Amino acid sequence: MDSWKGAFFEQGRQSIKIPVPVYIRASASIAGSKEGDGPLGELFDMVGVDDKFGSNTWEEAESTLQKETLQLAIGKAGLSGEDIRFLLAGDLLAQSMASSFGLASFQIPLIGLYGACSTCGLSLAMAAALIVGGMAQYVASVTSSHFASAEKEFRYPLGYGNQRPLSATWTVTGSGAFILSSLKGKKDRAVITGLTIGKIVDLGMKDSMNMGACMAPAASSLICQHFADFGRTPEDYDRIITGDLGLVGQRVLLDMLAEKGFDLSGKHMDCGIEIYDEKQDAHAGGSGCGCSAVVLSAMILKKLEEGEWKRVLFVPTGALLSKTSFNEGKSIPGIAHALVLERCS
Repeated sequence: MDSWKGAFFEQGRQSIKIPVPVYIRASASIAGSKEGDGPLGELFDMVGVDDKFGSNTWEEAESTLQKETLQLAIGKAGLSGEDIRFLLAGDLLAQSMASSFGLASFQIPLIGLYGACSTCGLSLAMAAALIVGGMAQYVASVTSSHFASAEKEFRYPLGYGNQRPLSATWTVTGSGAFILSSLKGKKDRAVITGLTIGKIVDLGMKDSMNMGACMAPAASSLICQHFADFGRTPEDYDRIITGDLGLVGQRVLLDMLAEKGFDLSGKHMDCGIEIYDEKQDAHAGGSGCGCSAVVLSAMILKKLEEGEWKRVLFVPTGALLSKTSFNEGKSIPGIAHALVLERCS
Protein backbone atom coordinates (compact mmCIF):
# COMPACT_ATOMS: atom_id res chain seq x y z
CA MET A 1 0.00 0.00 0.00
CA ASP A 2 1.33 3.45 -0.89
CA SER A 3 2.03 5.66 2.08
CA TRP A 4 -0.63 8.28 2.77
CA LYS A 5 0.49 11.72 1.66
CA GLY A 6 -2.71 13.65 2.10
CA ALA A 7 -1.99 16.73 4.25
CA PHE A 8 -4.90 18.30 2.43
CA PHE A 9 -5.62 21.16 4.80
CA GLU A 10 -2.13 22.58 5.26
CA GLN A 11 -1.83 26.30 4.49
CA GLY A 12 1.68 27.72 4.56
CA ARG A 13 3.88 26.98 7.56
CA GLN A 14 1.52 27.29 10.52
CA SER A 15 -2.00 27.54 9.17
CA ILE A 16 -4.94 25.32 8.31
CA LYS A 17 -7.44 26.07 5.58
CA ILE A 18 -11.04 25.22 6.30
CA PRO A 19 -12.45 23.49 3.18
CA VAL A 20 -15.97 23.18 4.58
CA PRO A 21 -17.81 25.71 6.74
CA VAL A 22 -17.51 25.44 10.51
CA TYR A 23 -20.39 27.36 12.03
CA ILE A 24 -20.52 28.94 15.47
CA ARG A 25 -24.09 27.88 16.16
CA ALA A 26 -24.41 29.64 19.52
CA SER A 27 -22.38 31.13 22.35
CA ALA A 28 -22.82 32.43 25.87
CA SER A 29 -20.96 34.72 28.25
CA ILE A 30 -21.22 35.16 32.00
CA ALA A 31 -19.13 37.85 33.69
CA GLY A 32 -18.37 39.13 37.15
CA SER A 33 -19.55 42.33 38.79
CA LYS A 34 -16.54 44.46 37.77
CA GLU A 35 -16.91 43.37 34.15
CA GLY A 36 -20.64 44.04 34.34
CA ASP A 37 -19.90 47.63 35.35
CA GLY A 38 -17.68 48.10 32.28
CA PRO A 39 -18.54 49.28 28.77
CA LEU A 40 -19.66 45.80 27.62
CA GLY A 41 -21.80 45.07 30.68
CA GLU A 42 -25.14 45.14 28.85
CA LEU A 43 -23.90 42.68 26.21
CA PHE A 44 -23.12 39.76 28.52
CA ASP A 45 -25.79 37.10 28.88
CA MET A 46 -25.50 37.19 32.66
CA VAL A 47 -23.59 39.23 35.24
CA GLY A 48 -22.93 37.88 38.72
CA VAL A 49 -23.82 40.08 41.68
CA ASP A 50 -21.69 37.95 44.01
CA ASP A 51 -18.34 36.98 42.46
CA LYS A 52 -18.42 33.72 44.42
CA PHE A 53 -21.50 32.77 42.37
CA GLY A 54 -23.05 31.06 45.37
CA SER A 55 -19.97 28.92 46.03
CA ASN A 56 -17.75 28.56 49.08
CA THR A 57 -14.36 29.18 47.41
CA TRP A 58 -12.99 31.16 44.48
CA GLU A 59 -12.07 27.95 42.67
CA GLU A 60 -15.58 26.56 43.07
CA ALA A 61 -16.92 29.87 41.79
CA GLU A 62 -14.91 29.51 38.59
CA SER A 63 -16.15 25.95 38.13
CA THR A 64 -19.70 27.21 38.55
CA LEU A 65 -19.00 29.88 35.91
CA GLN A 66 -18.00 27.24 33.36
CA LYS A 67 -20.90 24.96 34.18
CA GLU A 68 -23.55 27.67 33.90
CA THR A 69 -22.06 29.22 30.76
CA LEU A 70 -21.84 25.92 28.91
CA GLN A 71 -25.39 25.01 29.89
CA LEU A 72 -26.59 28.37 28.62
CA ALA A 73 -24.76 28.00 25.28
CA ILE A 74 -26.12 24.49 24.72
CA GLY A 75 -29.64 25.73 25.41
CA LYS A 76 -29.26 28.70 23.05
CA ALA A 77 -28.18 26.26 20.32
CA GLY A 78 -31.40 24.31 20.83
CA LEU A 79 -29.45 21.21 21.82
CA SER A 80 -28.92 18.97 24.82
CA GLY A 81 -25.69 17.76 26.35
CA GLU A 82 -26.15 14.42 24.61
CA ASP A 83 -25.88 16.14 21.21
CA ILE A 84 -22.34 17.36 21.94
CA ARG A 85 -19.73 14.87 20.73
CA PHE A 86 -16.66 16.48 22.29
CA LEU A 87 -16.01 19.18 24.86
CA LEU A 88 -12.75 21.16 24.72
CA ALA A 89 -11.97 23.19 27.81
CA GLY A 90 -9.25 24.71 29.93
CA ASP A 91 -8.48 27.42 32.47
CA LEU A 92 -5.59 29.01 34.36
CA LEU A 93 -5.67 26.98 37.55
CA ALA A 94 -3.34 24.10 38.41
CA GLN A 95 -4.21 20.98 36.40
CA SER A 96 -7.19 22.90 34.90
CA MET A 97 -9.19 22.25 38.05
CA ALA A 98 -11.96 24.73 37.21
CA SER A 99 -12.77 22.74 34.07
CA SER A 100 -12.41 19.32 35.69
CA PHE A 101 -14.78 20.03 38.56
CA GLY A 102 -17.12 22.35 36.70
CA LEU A 103 -17.81 20.17 33.66
CA ALA A 104 -17.83 16.66 35.14
CA SER A 105 -21.62 16.53 35.44
CA PHE A 106 -22.13 16.93 31.68
CA GLN A 107 -20.54 13.54 30.98
CA ILE A 108 -19.37 14.71 27.55
CA PRO A 109 -16.01 13.34 26.30
CA LEU A 110 -13.52 15.96 27.48
CA ILE A 111 -10.34 17.15 25.78
CA GLY A 112 -8.51 19.29 28.32
CA LEU A 113 -6.30 22.05 26.93
CA TYR A 114 -3.86 24.59 28.32
CA GLY A 115 -2.88 27.66 26.38
CA ALA A 116 -2.88 30.15 29.26
CA CYS A 117 -4.90 33.20 28.20
CA SER A 118 -4.95 31.95 24.58
CA THR A 119 -7.07 28.93 25.58
CA CYS A 120 -10.22 30.34 23.95
CA GLY A 121 -8.46 30.46 20.58
CA LEU A 122 -6.79 27.09 21.07
CA SER A 123 -10.00 25.31 22.03
CA LEU A 124 -11.96 26.83 19.16
CA ALA A 125 -9.22 25.94 16.69
CA MET A 126 -9.05 22.32 17.83
CA ALA A 127 -12.84 22.07 17.86
CA ALA A 128 -12.97 23.35 14.29
CA ALA A 129 -10.30 20.82 13.27
CA LEU A 130 -12.38 17.97 14.70
CA ILE A 131 -15.38 19.09 12.67
CA VAL A 132 -13.39 19.58 9.46
CA GLY A 133 -11.94 16.09 9.91
CA GLY A 134 -15.44 14.63 9.98
CA MET A 135 -15.09 13.40 13.55
CA ALA A 136 -18.01 15.29 15.06
CA GLN A 137 -21.14 17.21 14.16
CA TYR A 138 -21.34 19.31 17.32
CA VAL A 139 -18.36 20.30 19.47
CA ALA A 140 -18.35 22.64 22.46
CA SER A 141 -15.56 24.95 23.58
CA VAL A 142 -15.48 26.62 27.00
CA THR A 143 -12.95 28.48 29.12
CA SER A 144 -12.87 30.81 32.10
CA SER A 145 -10.83 32.89 34.47
CA HIS A 146 -11.50 34.51 37.83
CA PHE A 147 -9.64 37.44 39.34
CA ALA A 148 -9.48 36.01 42.84
CA SER A 149 -8.55 32.44 41.93
CA ALA A 150 -5.85 33.68 39.53
CA GLU A 151 -4.34 36.06 42.08
CA LYS A 152 -4.25 33.19 44.57
CA GLU A 153 -2.65 30.87 42.00
CA PHE A 154 -0.02 33.16 40.51
CA ARG A 155 0.55 36.16 42.75
CA TYR A 156 -0.62 36.94 46.28
CA PRO A 157 -3.66 36.21 48.48
CA LEU A 158 -6.15 39.06 48.20
CA GLY A 159 -5.76 39.85 51.87
CA TYR A 160 -2.10 40.71 51.32
CA GLY A 161 -3.14 43.98 49.67
CA ASN A 162 -0.10 44.28 47.41
CA GLN A 163 0.30 47.26 45.11
CA ARG A 164 0.06 46.69 41.36
CA PRO A 165 2.19 48.62 38.84
CA LEU A 166 0.49 50.45 36.00
CA SER A 167 1.73 47.80 33.54
CA ALA A 168 -0.30 45.12 35.32
CA THR A 169 -3.56 43.80 33.91
CA TRP A 170 -6.68 42.74 35.81
CA THR A 171 -7.72 39.10 35.42
CA VAL A 172 -11.26 39.01 34.06
CA THR A 173 -13.88 37.12 36.04
CA GLY A 174 -15.89 35.48 33.31
CA SER A 175 -16.53 32.46 31.14
CA GLY A 176 -17.33 32.03 27.46
CA ALA A 177 -18.79 28.93 25.80
CA PHE A 178 -19.27 28.19 22.11
CA ILE A 179 -21.13 25.49 20.18
CA LEU A 180 -19.55 24.66 16.80
CA SER A 181 -21.32 22.67 14.10
CA SER A 182 -20.76 21.27 10.64
CA LEU A 183 -24.40 22.01 9.82
CA LYS A 184 -25.74 25.41 8.87
CA GLY A 185 -28.41 26.62 11.25
CA LYS A 186 -31.02 29.34 11.01
CA LYS A 187 -29.16 31.85 13.21
CA ASP A 188 -25.47 30.92 13.23
CA ARG A 189 -23.36 33.67 14.77
CA ALA A 190 -20.33 33.36 12.44
CA VAL A 191 -18.33 30.91 10.37
CA ILE A 192 -14.70 29.90 10.93
CA THR A 193 -12.78 29.91 7.63
CA GLY A 194 -9.12 29.61 8.67
CA LEU A 195 -6.74 28.84 11.53
CA THR A 196 -3.18 29.74 12.37
CA ILE A 197 -1.54 27.85 15.24
CA GLY A 198 1.10 29.78 17.16
CA LYS A 199 4.56 28.80 18.27
CA ILE A 200 6.33 29.68 21.51
CA VAL A 201 8.15 33.01 21.40
CA ASP A 202 10.45 33.83 24.31
CA LEU A 203 12.44 37.07 24.38
CA GLY A 204 13.57 36.51 27.96
CA MET A 205 11.10 38.77 29.77
CA LYS A 206 10.49 37.89 33.43
CA ASP A 207 8.04 40.55 34.65
CA SER A 208 4.78 38.86 35.62
CA MET A 209 3.30 42.31 36.22
CA ASN A 210 3.78 43.21 32.55
CA MET A 211 2.10 40.32 30.80
CA GLY A 212 1.21 42.37 27.74
CA ALA A 213 4.85 42.93 26.86
CA CYS A 214 5.57 39.23 27.44
CA MET A 215 2.85 38.16 24.99
CA ALA A 216 3.17 40.84 22.31
CA PRO A 217 6.15 39.21 20.51
CA ALA A 218 4.16 35.99 20.09
CA ALA A 219 1.21 37.95 18.71
CA SER A 220 3.48 39.77 16.28
CA SER A 221 5.05 36.51 15.07
CA LEU A 222 1.66 34.85 14.66
CA ILE A 223 0.05 37.73 12.75
CA CYS A 224 3.00 38.04 10.35
CA GLN A 225 2.95 34.29 9.68
CA HIS A 226 -0.80 34.36 9.15
CA PHE A 227 -0.44 37.06 6.51
CA ALA A 228 2.29 35.04 4.79
CA ASP A 229 0.40 31.73 4.94
CA PHE A 230 -2.82 33.14 3.49
CA GLY A 231 -1.29 35.79 1.24
CA ARG A 232 -3.21 38.54 3.00
CA THR A 233 -2.61 42.00 4.45
CA PRO A 234 -4.30 44.01 7.21
CA GLU A 235 -6.62 45.46 4.57
CA ASP A 236 -8.25 42.05 4.16
CA TYR A 237 -9.77 42.36 7.65
CA ASP A 238 -12.22 44.75 9.25
CA ARG A 239 -10.48 44.24 12.59
CA ILE A 240 -7.50 42.33 13.96
CA ILE A 241 -8.33 41.60 17.58
CA THR A 242 -5.85 40.33 20.16
CA GLY A 243 -6.86 38.72 23.42
CA ASP A 244 -5.38 40.55 26.36
CA LEU A 245 -2.27 42.54 25.58
CA GLY A 246 -3.66 45.62 27.27
CA LEU A 247 -2.38 49.14 26.71
CA VAL A 248 1.31 48.29 27.17
CA GLY A 249 1.22 45.14 25.04
CA GLN A 250 -0.73 46.90 22.31
CA ARG A 251 1.97 49.54 21.97
CA VAL A 252 4.67 46.85 21.80
CA LEU A 253 2.71 44.89 19.18
CA LEU A 254 2.05 47.88 16.94
CA ASP A 255 5.72 48.91 17.09
CA MET A 256 6.95 45.38 16.29
CA LEU A 257 4.57 45.02 13.35
CA ALA A 258 5.47 48.47 12.04
CA GLU A 259 9.12 47.36 11.92
CA LYS A 260 8.00 44.47 9.71
CA GLY A 261 6.06 46.73 7.37
CA PHE A 262 2.53 46.26 8.72
CA ASP A 263 0.48 49.21 9.95
CA LEU A 264 -2.30 47.98 12.24
CA SER A 265 -2.99 51.32 13.93
CA GLY A 266 -6.40 51.64 12.29
CA LYS A 267 -7.33 47.96 12.42
CA HIS A 268 -6.23 46.68 15.82
CA MET A 269 -8.39 46.10 18.87
CA ASP A 270 -7.61 44.32 22.11
CA CYS A 271 -10.19 42.54 24.25
CA GLY A 272 -8.35 43.57 27.42
CA ILE A 273 -8.70 47.23 26.48
CA GLU A 274 -12.35 46.95 25.46
CA ILE A 275 -13.66 45.24 28.59
CA TYR A 276 -12.86 47.97 31.14
CA ASP A 277 -12.84 51.75 31.07
CA GLU A 278 -10.52 54.22 32.76
CA LYS A 279 -12.67 54.86 35.80
CA GLN A 280 -12.49 51.17 36.79
CA ASP A 281 -8.75 51.37 37.55
CA ALA A 282 -7.80 48.14 35.78
CA HIS A 283 -4.40 49.70 34.97
CA ALA A 284 -3.25 48.31 31.57
CA GLY A 285 -6.54 46.49 30.95
CA GLY A 286 -7.99 43.00 31.26
CA SER A 287 -6.41 39.55 30.94
CA GLY A 288 -7.16 35.90 31.69
CA CYS A 289 -8.72 33.06 29.69
CA GLY A 290 -12.15 34.59 30.19
CA CYS A 291 -11.17 37.97 28.74
CA SER A 292 -11.11 37.11 25.03
CA ALA A 293 -13.86 34.50 25.51
CA VAL A 294 -16.50 36.85 26.91
CA VAL A 295 -15.59 39.68 24.50
CA LEU A 296 -15.81 37.28 21.56
CA SER A 297 -19.24 36.05 22.58
CA ALA A 298 -20.69 39.37 23.69
CA MET A 299 -19.24 41.88 21.23
CA ILE A 300 -17.24 40.43 18.32
CA LEU A 301 -19.81 37.87 17.19
CA LYS A 302 -22.57 40.45 17.63
CA LYS A 303 -20.85 42.83 15.20
CA LEU A 304 -20.39 40.01 12.68
CA GLU A 305 -24.05 39.00 13.03
CA GLU A 306 -25.23 42.55 12.46
CA GLY A 307 -23.00 43.03 9.41
CA GLU A 308 -20.90 45.84 10.87
CA TRP A 309 -17.87 43.59 10.29
CA LYS A 310 -17.57 40.96 7.58
CA ARG A 311 -14.20 39.37 8.44
CA VAL A 312 -12.02 39.60 11.55
CA LEU A 313 -8.81 37.95 12.68
CA PHE A 314 -9.25 36.84 16.30
CA VAL A 315 -5.88 36.37 18.06
CA PRO A 316 -6.06 35.30 21.74
CA THR A 317 -2.66 35.52 23.46
CA GLY A 318 -1.15 33.62 26.37
CA ALA A 319 1.77 33.89 28.79
CA LEU A 320 3.13 30.40 29.51
CA LEU A 321 4.29 30.67 33.08
CA SER A 322 3.48 28.75 36.23
CA LYS A 323 4.06 29.62 39.87
CA THR A 324 6.88 27.05 39.84
CA SER A 325 8.68 28.45 36.78
CA PHE A 326 8.25 32.02 37.97
CA ASN A 327 9.60 31.28 41.45
CA GLU A 328 12.59 29.54 39.87
CA GLY A 329 13.41 32.71 37.95
CA LYS A 330 12.47 31.44 34.49
CA SER A 331 11.42 33.73 31.69
CA ILE A 332 7.81 34.04 30.55
CA PRO A 333 7.28 32.63 27.04
CA GLY A 334 4.32 33.77 25.00
CA ILE A 335 2.03 32.12 22.49
CA ALA A 336 -0.90 33.18 20.30
CA HIS A 337 -3.43 31.42 18.09
CA ALA A 338 -5.64 32.92 15.39
CA LEU A 339 -9.02 32.21 13.84
CA VAL A 340 -10.50 33.85 10.76
CA LEU A 341 -14.12 34.64 11.60
CA GLU A 342 -16.53 35.72 8.89
CA ARG A 343 -20.14 36.80 8.74
CA CYS A 344 -22.51 34.04 7.69
CA SER A 345 -23.91 34.64 4.23
